[in-house]
Amino acid sequence: MTTSTPAHAQPFEDVLRALNVQAKEGLGQNEVRARREQHGHNRLRKAKRRSAPAILLDQFKSVVLIILAVAAALAFAFQEWPEGIAIVAVLMVNGVIGFLSEWRAVRSLEALQKISKRRVRVRRAGREQRVSVEALVPGDIVILEGGDLVPADLRLIEANNLSVDEAALTGESVSVSKRVEPVEADRALAERTSMLFKGTTVMEGSAEAVVVATGMATELGRIAELTEEAEPELTPLERRLNRLGWRLAWVTLGVAIVVAVVGLLAGQPTLLMIETAIALGLAAIPEGLPIVATIALARGMWLMARRQALVNRLAAVETLGATRVIFTDKTGTLTENRMTLRRVLTPAGDHQLDVGQIGEGARPDHAAGGQADDPLLKRVLEVGVLCNNASLSDANGDARPDVEHGDPTETALLWAGDAFELRRDELLERKPETREVAFDPDVMMMATFHQTDDGQEVAVKGAPQAVLEVCEVIATTDDRSEPMSEQGQRYWLERAEALAGEGLRVLAVADKLVQKTDEEPYQALRLLGLVGLLDPPRKAVRESVEACRSAGVRVVMVTGDQPETARAIGREVGLVDGDHAEVMHGRDLVEPDLLSVEQRERILKTAIFARVSPEQKLHLVRVFQDNGDTIAMTGDGVNDAPALKKADIGVAMGKRGTDAARQVADMVLRDDAFSSIVAAIQQGRIIFGNIRKSVMFMLCTNVAEVFAVALASLVNAPLPLRPLQILYLNVVTDVFPALALGVGKGSSHVMRRKPRDAREPVLTRSHWLAIGGWGLAIAACVLGALATGLLWLRMEEPAAITGSFLTLAFAKLWFVFNLRDRGSTLLDNDVVRNPWVWGSIGLCVALLLAATYLPGLSDVLKTRPLASPGWVLVLALSALPMLLGQTIRAIQGRRIRD
Repeated sequence: MTTSTPAHAQPFEDVLRALNVQAKEGLGQNEVRARREQHGHNRLRKAKRRSAPAILLDQFKSVVLIILAVAAALAFAFQEWPEGIAIVAVLMVNGVIGFLSEWRAVRSLEALQKISKRRVRVRRAGREQRVSVEALVPGDIVILEGGDLVPADLRLIEANNLSVDEAALTGESVSVSKRVEPVEADRALAERTSMLFKGTTVMEGSAEAVVVATGMATELGRIAELTEEAEPELTPLERRLNRLGWRLAWVTLGVAIVVAVVGLLAGQPTLLMIETAIALGLAAIPEGLPIVATIALARGMWLMARRQALVNRLAAVETLGATRVIFTDKTGTLTENRMTLRRVLTPAGDHQLDVGQIGEGARPDHAAGGQADDPLLKRVLEVGVLCNNASLSDANGDARPDVEHGDPTETALLWAGDAFELRRDELLERKPETREVAFDPDVMMMATFHQTDDGQEVAVKGAPQAVLEVCEVIATTDDRSEPMSEQGQRYWLERAEALAGEGLRVLAVADKLVQKTDEEPYQALRLLGLVGLLDPPRKAVRESVEACRSAGVRVVMVTGDQPETARAIGREVGLVDGDHAEVMHGRDLVEPDLLSVEQRERILKTAIFARVSPEQKLHLVRVFQDNGDTIAMTGDGVNDAPALKKADIGVAMGKRGTDAARQVADMVLRDDAFSSIVAAIQQGRIIFGNIRKSVMFMLCTNVAEVFAVALASLVNAPLPLRPLQILYLNVVTDVFPALALGVGKGSSHVMRRKPRDAREPVLTRSHWLAIGGWGLAIAACVLGALATGLLWLRMEEPAAITGSFLTLAFAKLWFVFNLRDRGSTLLDNDVVRNPWVWGSIGLCVALLLAATYLPGLSDVLKTRPLASPGWVLVLALSALPMLLGQTIRAIQGRRIRD
């Protein structure tokens, strides 16, 4: 189309002229071929797949691993084969673990390609035929019926009782009635009622329409492009570990240069300085850190899977623990994605309904709050069941129905009737349907005629304003009525507007008795009352929102639904208070670069955003991320995919979510329960705390190695540790206690704390000061063991080095108890209660004895058996840092209690 006016704003005749096609003829084959050459096939671009080699390569992008690779290269260059082979083994173990965990990585848009494998009815060269969806071109005349998937973006030419489910594209929770008449050019996507969009589903009715856009030019294609363009953010843990890695790299390089220069100036042999540099590099780098982080996160994945949360990317496990804001969709996330009857207003009263879940079969007295014996209420429900095209069926052989078919609004009326034992099949046996007048968007009503002993009973439902205009009387009881005055019409219209203001979808219900089926259905009706329907909140959502609030996490609703509906749900789940809470409309959202300071502040304070487009969701994510917030985005539709990818962590719904949303997300909730997100936040916080303890454990002892080796080399003393001994400690004995800390259950108070600052590193300044202090303390014990063994116990150098090696090793094991939480006691803390810690200590003691006494291994590590005085020295000096740590913790605990 060449005109600048969009298709939805033009009469369909003008659209046909612009496309040079006649509705009754369609395109000729030559024209189809020409347009296909111009526009291409009607399909979306295939998403770029991450190949297996690419996934494997990603496992080696850590700075820590790059440093290890350099150390391995140096070892091989100087023919230090055992050291080089050992380092390569460490690299490969980490790579394999990460590769296997991420093999199920994102396949972001592949699910959308399935849409193009269907066939569709078109009119070409004056006759109908079925062609592949991929073969459609702009100008094709498409014929659709209920159940069909819309194959492209279409401008309606004819529409008969047409309603379309657009939830996956727009977030609209109910089917949208479509009509041929054009709408304003600036209407939001969800309000373009003259259009059908690729990927949506025709619920009922039939239509003829002309193709106006195909492939990537469709609205679905625009979302696909947004998803491709949305760069996935590194998770906070990835950013923190990268910063830590670079800091370690510079520290290692600086220490190695200083020691090498001083040693060479002092006349030390060059080969000895190379060996010392390798030893320092191995000592400074916590080789086990990537493995510990990977396994801790993998265990987090497993624990989350038990809580119905499937994680696609390891580092995403921790991200929710740092989350400050959760952007949640309304339909299917906060709500159940099904309509239920909540209110019935009759002249006799205002009934609050609680029908219960599908298939539960709530009792009538419970459903109506004790008012089930009101005959006018039952009459309203009876008319709603009779004037209906939906159905309920039994799929499991039970006595009650458990499957629904048809428009959600009509199935909600059937479920309400079922709760009151007003079942459609039984009613139709007593009152057979003799005529149906289908819903007409022009009159906004539907009617059915039913045979009774007294004549033809007419059941009518529709838009309140339309029904009230044709009602002459109003029911006072089931069999009595009084005239409807203009004042009465205004009263009931105001009540309908009040219900709509509460976010309910409102219908008016009426009836009358006639003698013939050919009489006009919409004249001289009797008003029975109003019904209000709502997609209800999911169970436990309110409690989950409160849990988020107590944990310092904001929950923000971002939906494509109407503002009134969004406000009503927000009020019910506790997002906002009062009936007049601010809801920001999508039309008020502009690109972040164009926002004023006042607009930005308003956005950051708003809890509900309604009528939001996919592009605007991206804008919201960016605004909050620019504010320094870590963002989690939940969603289930195709329209959510770009924002799910852009957010720090995307959370898709597993049951009701589209394949596109599930595959682009970092985490999928199998039960669609918002409460699972709260459990994930708790687990994420525990994981980060555990990883921080593991890093502290490894770095405190690794810095001790650096200090010990550096000080010994500067005073021209024998090195207290050999390179392979350092690697053995860092990879074997370090990893098991660090893993035990990494898989601990964590503190029970973790959800009472505020989220961490997104810019907070894994280790803060106080942590680094503690690492330096503990490193000096442990290094002093190691050098003390070496000096005592050489000068006092008169050991040979290999035996004395074995003593310093074991002193460091056992000091590492005992040091784990210094990492208990502040305020905990010596015998009651998260470390002591962790059975994995005790198991790891026992295993490491066995490995250290093997390193000392097992032939072959002791030869490679160049260790010697120790006599009793040597073991007394090792155990005494290795225990000193733990005793000092417990004294410090006891003082801190006393201060906290005071």
